[in-house]
Amino acid sequence: MASIRLTRTTLEVLKVLFDATPDAPAWGLKICEEADLGSGTVYPILDRLVTAGWAVRIEEQGEHPGRPRRSYYELTVAGRTSTQQARQSRPRLFGIRPAPETGLA
Repeated sequence: MASIRLTRTTLEVLKVLFDATPDAPAWGLKICEEADLGSGTVYPILDRLVTAGWAVRIEEQGEHPGRPRRSYYELTVAGRTSTQQARQSRPRLFGIRPAPETGLA
């Protein structure tokens, strides 16, 4: 599996993919909106994630009048594991606040 440089924008895309579910899958425009990034930033990141084996692209099946077919994106096991490791090493970039230290001095 290829290495991915975990820039702030890549982490934003990974957050959206990590939180996606089968009932609420991630596709290009949704990722752009949720990550608050433009398509010129998101699609190259998605291509790198797919090429590196961190994510897979699944083409929507069937006809959908009024809109083009969507490409859905899902993290692979390796991508999910790497994203989880990034969440643990960079919690603030994922919006996770460290637990306050407790103890008596």
